[in-house]
Amino acid sequence: MQEIFTIELSQLRTLRELRERETITATAQALHLTPSAVSQQVAALSRSVGAPLLARHGRRVRLTPQAIILLEHADRVHTELEAAQADLSAFEDGRAGVVSVGAFATAITGLVVPALELLSRERPGISLRVDEAEPPGCLTSLDTGELDIAVTVDYALGPSQDDPRYHRTELRRDPLRLVLPSAHPAASNADLDLRDLADEAWVTGATGHPCSEITTAACAAAGVSPRIVHRVDSWEAAIALVACGAGVALVPELALAARHPGVSALAVRHHQPARNVYAAVRRGSQLAPHIAAVLAALTAAARASA
Repeated sequence: MQEIFTIELSQLRTLRELRERETITATAQALHLTPSAVSQQVAALSRSVGAPLLARHGRRVRLTPQAIILLEHADRVHTELEAAQADLSAFEDGRAGVVSVGAFATAITGLVVPALELLSRERPGISLRVDEAEPPGCLTSLDTGELDIAVTVDYALGPSQDDPRYHRTELRRDPLRLVLPSAHPAASNADLDLRDLADEAWVTGATGHPCSEITTAACAAAGVSPRIVHRVDSWEAAIALVACGAGVALVPELALAARHPGVSALAVRHHQPARNVYAAVRRGSQLAPHIAAVLAALTAAARASA
């Protein structure tokens, strides 16, 4: 089996300097070493690689063919080490790194994509990996290390705001809007109340979905027991059902950023239901420069969207 040899970078540096200076004395002066130390380093390197590295040539030394081969590789190693140092400096400055972000669909569209665009302009060395993930799955992935950041909402069985496992960055309050078919008699009523729609068929999120909970809670606060006819897993599906006249819905503002023909979105006069959107990271990781940079970009995107 081939013997594995180890090489010290200081020895390679000495050999590189010898290539330029051609004498041990000049090399020692350049490196602030004694001639004896230079000779010892070269001898140790020669033993490590199992080949002679110097040959006498009058009062000077000449590199052997083996030394030339070694330095060709050493030059590439030196280039890679310089690149590594530059990358590490960029990382320490929050200008480089890979960050995995999990977010629900409307947060990807309304917050993560704008944050990614901002980072691509201001910190192109930071790379985002985005996964669509709803709560509580996104928090489980955060706990296991599959995600670095989870963009999620407060919900009934979710973690409390002072949960010691997480550091929270509050992003925005996302109000729910009343979405009605454009042809609905109340579609132009700017003073609409949930009680005005007590007898309507309702479209809401699937059972257990955080926004289904918000709809139920908002209606309960208004003294309305909604007649839920349709339960869906996406806001696009809910909006499509409303557009065809199948019912009415409470839809988050983030889901209404794009134009939706066939529906009208109105503010709720009383109670003003909303979901609280935040970014969670494992406590302590918010201090990592690349993660802090992404949290800052998400905060800027949320501020711009509000």
